[in-house]
Amino acid sequence: MTYENLAGRTAVVTGAASGIGAAVATALADNGARVALLARRSDRIEELAATLNANGGQAIAVTADVTSDASVTGAAERIHSVFDRVDLVVNNAGVMIPEPIDTASTGNWQRMIDTNVTGVLRVLRAFTPDLTADGHADLVNISSIGAHEYFKDYAVYGATKAAVTYLSRSLRAELGPAGVRVTNIEPGLVRSELRDDITGDAAAFLDDWIAEAGILAAEDLADVVAYVTSRPAHVNLRQLVALPATQF
Repeated sequence: MTYENLAGRTAVVTGAASGIGAAVATALADNGARVALLARRSDRIEELAATLNANGGQAIAVTADVTSDASVTGAAERIHSVFDRVDLVVNNAGVMIPEPIDTASTGNWQRMIDTNVTGVLRVLRAFTPDLTADGHADLVNISSIGAHEYFKDYAVYGATKAAVTYLSRSLRAELGPAGVRVTNIEPGLVRSELRDDITGDAAAFLDDWIAEAGILAAEDLADVVAYVTSRPAHVNLRQLVALPATQF
């Protein structure tokens, strides 16, 4: 689907090496936005940027780790040097590690917090001056249905996503008067690399759940992001839950 209002926008997409992030970056570029692809895996984002540019888009690959202040600051400087002001930010980078609360690794807890919460804050801090500069911009945070639904062994992951959902709500009040639309999207089951590192009982549970409930493609979420950010400037779709039709 074509969304004409995205033409001429300048977007930053984190976690753009695969899955939802790569699909979002592709959808935005296909609709005329300039896109900065942020991720740790340089080879993946360089390949995607080359593909988008070959297809008539404008994209740059910016290697960055959202768990590092210096890395995010450097990424913002690189983006500004090429594209100048950013007016659309998609916070998508995330880590999901299901573990029982009594045996979980505290290192894995910290990894999820650093990526899913503090990483969002780092990116927000780096680009808030851009978003608030001209009276119209979009901030999209990819949260999860796990922000308010309980799933066995996902307590800490869900807590990090609940923080993102709450942060999004608060930021509407803080940034809205400057013309920044804040949209919080809570996906259900979506095909992505988050599944790849899950093993054992947690993997079996997830596989059974997908077999029963179905699963969205990353492109389905990308279309949602493109849709909400292309609405007229006075319309803010502030909160969306996107599930397979058979997931309840």
